[in-house]
Amino acid sequence: MKYGIVIFPEKKVQDFVNSYRKRYDPHYALIPPHITLKEAFELEDSQLPHAIEDLDQVSREASPFDINLTKVSTFYPTNHVIYVAVEESEHVYTLHEKINSGMLHHESGYKFIPHITIGQKMFEDELHDVYGSLRMNRFDLQTRVDRFHLLYQLENGSWTIYQTFLLRGN
Repeated sequence: MKYGIVIFPEKKVQDFVNSYRKRYDPHYALIPPHITLKEAFELEDSQLPHAIEDLDQVSREASPFDINLTKVSTFYPTNHVIYVAVEESEHVYTLHEKINSGMLHHESGYKFIPHITIGQKMFEDELHDVYGSLRMNRFDLQTRVDRFHLLYQLENGSWTIYQTFLLRGN
């Protein structure tokens, strides 16, 4: 089965991002706005208990933290994606690294850049128009991160929560 690990931001951030996603993101109906901590991966049913044990250990060691989202950026020309960037946060990088170690480790084709997607799979002209109008804006969004979620993908392509892990560190 296909799994992924994400942070869902607070509702006010989701509402802001969704105001753009519903127009520019074809995955709008498949998953709420999120920060991907571990991209989609396959896991056998027999491996799931060990993975959950590893993720629970990570959640016991990590403490809640705040993140800021202040600007829009793009992965163009690598990918036709526009996103709200997470301001540099050692906590997000550390959480990502801990989750991607042990049995869940795999080499990614991309450098980890924490973000929330606004639009993807856009035509180049549309991407430049939307990005051009949004990049001049400065956003002052903040969200508390006190949990992460193990998701699984349904047959229709949508994602749903399998288990939530509360950050319980000191």
